[in-house]
Amino acid sequence: MEGDRKYITADELKQHSKPGDLWISIQGKVYNVSDWAKEHPGGEIPLLNLAGQDVTDAFIAYHPGTAWKHLDNFFTGYYLEDFEVSEVSRDYRRLVSEFVKTGLFEKKGHVAFCSLASVAVMFLAVLYGVLRCDSVWAHLGSAMVLGMLWMQSTYVGHDSGHYQVMASRGYNKLAQIITGNFDPLARFLISFQHWTFYPVMCVARVNLYLQTLLLLFSPSRQVPDRALNIMGILVFWSWFPLLLSYLPNWPERFMFVLASFAVTSIQHIQFCLNHFSANVYVGPPSGNDWFEKQTSGTLDIACSSWMDWFFGGLQFQLEHHLFPRLPRCQLRKVSPVVKELCKKHNLPYRSLSFWDANVSTIRTLRTAALQARDLSNPVPKNLLWEAVNTHG
Repeated sequence: MEGDRKYITADELKQHSKPGDLWISIQGKVYNVSDWAKEHPGGEIPLLNLAGQDVTDAFIAYHPGTAWKHLDNFFTGYYLEDFEVSEVSRDYRRLVSEFVKTGLFEKKGHVAFCSLASVAVMFLAVLYGVLRCDSVWAHLGSAMVLGMLWMQSTYVGHDSGHYQVMASRGYNKLAQIITGNFDPLARFLISFQHWTFYPVMCVARVNLYLQTLLLLFSPSRQVPDRALNIMGILVFWSWFPLLLSYLPNWPERFMFVLASFAVTSIQHIQFCLNHFSANVYVGPPSGNDWFEKQTSGTLDIACSSWMDWFFGGLQFQLEHHLFPRLPRCQLRKVSPVVKELCKKHNLPYRSLSFWDANVSTIRTLRTAALQARDLSNPVPKNLLWEAVNTHG
């Protein structure tokens, strides 16, 4: 009965937002997820960022309908006092409900099959170019094809991390494995970042390799399927050096690696464009302003439909952030709906061409670089401060 319910205020809920004491609210019901945090499939960080507030929209965005039945295990018996839902949140939840009813989350098309097939064809082309051709131009072309291969395989790995792209969880996991402190020195490097951005992107893949190794071999970090991922890494570091060994000399090997990394840098740049040219730090999202926070910190890349394969669906970054479980083949379809909802609630819908997004990103990086050179105020609340202190 309504009169028998126990309530806590929003301020009381905020007190439970520390490691070991994590409470959240979903649709006004309060849950204690302290013990669940380390087992959470999405990791502990999202729960730490969102603890102490209503997270209904975030829960809806990232969890399938089957996840709701597990919530009762964490129910505290409390309800959130004066729980209200904003108008934009109501519209967002209505959209999610409509997409579920029409089956959009289940209509994956043949994207995964086509992407994996193209990866296989490109890999065969790379092998042929390296093993059967003597021309340096053939080797350079093979390196560029390898870069494209890495881009497409990354998109498949990204998709499988958000929704089940394959016929079963086992195959989905296999697809994932196959495909993939602030100090004066940092301040100095940031002060020139608008000049070093593209050169750094050309070798950004090296950082991915290092971070992967540090994560997988860190005993203090909980990594799902650690052994399978290590196996996948060992496979890569077996065939890639072996492939390089078939090139005739070290200059060509260096050229091959640099060219393949340079092509893949297009993907790294794209990820930066989607975020750096918008208001990246706008505070931690809460349940009733989830939609607003995504529109403020996200940028879409405008392109023709035939370029969707190249950008892997992530040109619709806002749509992807709002509906992360939506298959990429559906993102273009829902884009007009999202645009209309943004217009209705007077929220920004940013969509720039690839060129204009680059210009905007470099401008943002330059602004942060110039602010980093200003030593008159050691800790100004500018782009640099936000980058260091962000937790949203």
